[in-house]
Amino acid sequence: MSEEQRPRLRDILRPRPVPTDRTVTTEADEAVPLPLRITAGYAWRLLLIAAVVAGFIWIVIQLKLLVIPLMVGILVTALLWPAFDWMIRHRVPRWAAVAVSILGTIAIVTVLLWLVVWQIRAQLPDVQERTGAAIEDFRQFLLNGPLHLTETQIQNYIDQGFALVDEQAQFLLNGALAVGTTAAHVVTGAVLSLFILICLLADGAGIWRWTLRIFPRAARPAADGAGRNGWTTIVNYARTQLLVAAIDAVGIGTGAALLGVPLALPVAVLVFLGSFVPIVGAVVTGAIAVLLALVYNGVWIALAMLLVVLGVQQLEGHVLQPILMGSAVKVHPLAVVLVVAGGSMIGGIPGALFAVPLAAFVNVAAVTISTGSWRTGATPQADLIWSTVPRQRRRSIR
Repeated sequence: MSEEQRPRLRDILRPRPVPTDRTVTTEADEAVPLPLRITAGYAWRLLLIAAVVAGFIWIVIQLKLLVIPLMVGILVTALLWPAFDWMIRHRVPRWAAVAVSILGTIAIVTVLLWLVVWQIRAQLPDVQERTGAAIEDFRQFLLNGPLHLTETQIQNYIDQGFALVDEQAQFLLNGALAVGTTAAHVVTGAVLSLFILICLLADGAGIWRWTLRIFPRAARPAADGAGRNGWTTIVNYARTQLLVAAIDAVGIGTGAALLGVPLALPVAVLVFLGSFVPIVGAVVTGAIAVLLALVYNGVWIALAMLLVVLGVQQLEGHVLQPILMGSAVKVHPLAVVLVVAGGSMIGGIPGALFAVPLAAFVNVAAVTISTGSWRTGATPQADLIWSTVPRQRRRSIR
């Protein structure tokens, strides 16, 4: 063998491209129609993805006492981030900004709880008396009204209603148990969430840099861009929901107080908390306010309360929110409802609360990577579950 034909050592050790045209086929494979083979290829890949997702969900459920406080800490951090970032940009020391954010939040929550307990204690005797009177009036209506029901039929309907409530209560209880099965779990989760909140506010950038080390070096820029876009989406989501919750709570609570509906302040707090579940929470809490007005104040006050609820939600969604935020939040209602329903089926109440922000984060991160926008840092231009569309402003002609 001549010197030119002899392979060199560096050529032997040099990596060569793997051929991709080596496909092993048999007569049976050739006998299967091509559409069926393509369908089978999609099927086993989809089953593999479903198995991975199911395994991930199973791990999350097993570690719920750790995952729920982590999600609460991240969501509260996103809620506090605009004010915290404002203080940092105005050269407030980080430790002071952390202290003001946390202590201010604790003070606001404490005041709200005190007001709720105060009004419940003040109006509880009157509410109990009016509840008994409303139940007796409804019973007499069933007996002497156009339905002409008997005592036995009424009791059967009551038993069926209690059975239905018990069935739904078990479903809600499973979601509540995801937060903690005992008071010790609840306290532990609250302390852990507070600790996570402090760490994220104090050293969130350092934690994110450490998290990026989990990814391969070549994938870190894409993961960093996807994570940053996802975090921006979560902050926009939290800011939007906080604004929506505040407007709904103040409007519906004020309307209930002016109409004489009892427990107006607890209703306002319930509306505020429920509004953090997009679309579904506002509908459910608004229905509770209307139901209270129907039971304690009659049909006409209930109708007025319904008009207040609808008016506040329309005013918030189409007038105040675009003006105050300077942008219109683009959310597909079908996607939100399906995500919330799926989250509640998997994780109950916590699942419904975290479903939309988690889905929005995953969606934005995936779109950022697939469109390559992480290379330029631009906002991904694609279909998103939750995106902020800047409002077009008219330029004045001078």
